Amino acid sequence: MASFTPVSSQPERTAGVYQKRGQRGKGQRQSTPVWQLQPGRARTLKRDGPVTWPFVVFLLAWLIGMVGTFVPVIPATLIIFAGALAATFLGGFHPWPDLPFLMTFGVITLLISLIDNLASAWGARRYGGSRQAAWGALIGSLAGLFIPFGLIVGPLTGALLAELLVVRKSPLAALKSAYGTVLGVLGGVAAKFVLHLLIGLWELWRLWDPARSLWL
Repeated sequence: MASFTPVSSQPERTAGVYQKRGQRGKGQRQSTPVWQLQPGRARTLKRDGPVTWPFVVFLLAWLIGMVGTFVPVIPATLIIFAGALAATFLGGFHPWPDLPFLMTFGVITLLISLIDNLASAWGARRYGGSRQAAWGALIGSLAGLFIPFGLIVGPLTGALLAELLVVRKSPLAALKSAYGTVLGVLGGVAAKFVLHLLIGLWELWRLWDPARSLWL
């Protein structure tokens, strides 16, 4: 009967480990430390993936801003800009190209913030709506958060009641004015949503860095 003999011993196993660590064959991948800390950059994990802490921070702010686009009292555009600002400094601020990017992002943020007022003013002027109708549409938008199809029903009802009860217009004229006001409000919301989507994708693409990933 054949006898069993151990193939390796502890010294041989230790030597094999040292040989693997010190001398790697061609094409073998060298291990990288789990935590990477680079001067002026954010602390990240292993290098195999695009998701970094700045990426995650901005992604969360962007998602909150996208939802807040449909809630009048939430400054959705400012939230997205704050997320971009935090992500830039978290990743390590550099005058170039971060400063031109933040300046451009700030100008775009200001322009997007004006869309609501411009769209509402256009709708009211086009269809004879009043300032009271615009305020009624705003209050109706808040109330519409708690009812089905509130994004449309709320502003329309608020603007119509304002024209009927405050401005004292005839029902037909009030309905026309309310329709124009709501059309402007919804147009502004749609435009803001598209612009929020575009600037968010732009910033996510800028932060997409496979060299500094969070994933192990």
